[in-house]
Amino acid sequence: MATRNGSAQWNGNLKDGSGKVTVGDGAWTGDYSFASRFEEGEGTNPEELIAAAHAACFSMALSGQLTEAGHAPNSVKTTALVQLRNVDGKPTIDEITLQTEGDVPGIDQATFEQQAAEAKAGCPVSRALAGVNTIEVDAKLAG
Repeated sequence: MATRNGSAQWNGNLKDGSGKVTVGDGAWTGDYSFASRFEEGEGTNPEELIAAAHAACFSMALSGQLTEAGHAPNSVKTTALVQLRNVDGKPTIDEITLQTEGDVPGIDQATFEQQAAEAKAGCPVSRALAGVNTIEVDAKLAG
């Protein structure tokens, strides 16, 4: 399997500095700062990037899980909510909620929820984030 990359550069001190983050070899570049991470400033932050990666990985994993079970989806849309909290006085990603909606013909809600739970367990990003205290899935069928 391929090795993927991302990079970041930070300039200045923590509070007043700023940075630029790049996904891959320039597929996307964005600014980040103390304000964009810990306040409501403009730009992105590592938690948003983790959220996007987790949502993308989970959507693909759920699509694969559903297809394997004989329920190929028309679409799977996921939003990941990453909660940054102080734990023992340190900023920590403590909780992630995956809100997913699937357009999946011929499946009931209970089966969709079961497939979503299995996809969460198998998603490489979910497994990489195993140190997060809570990762929940809120799975709903479109319709």
